[in-house]
Amino acid sequence: MEQQIEKLKQEVACIIERNKRVEADKAWETSWFRVVSIMVLTYIFAIMFLYFIHANNIFLNALVPVIGFFLSTQSLPIIKNWWINKFLK
Repeated sequence: MEQQIEKLKQEVACIIERNKRVEADKAWETSWFRVVSIMVLTYIFAIMFLYFIHANNIFLNALVPVIGFFLSTQSLPIIKNWWINKFLK
């Protein structure tokens, strides 16, 4: 009986540790720090690419993928609510 209780305690401890990792991953995925970091890196790489291909207005044109990424990370509540209503019907 005590072995079973000890085994259950170990399993609960493993589940708690897993939940902490899952919560940390979710926090990272939804954090502004992650979004801004990716936006900055995207902007830098876009500038470098545009510079090497001798494009015009590299600093302005490099904003296009950054804005696209930013929009892709937003939940867009109006569209989300419409989709959820259509999905649940």
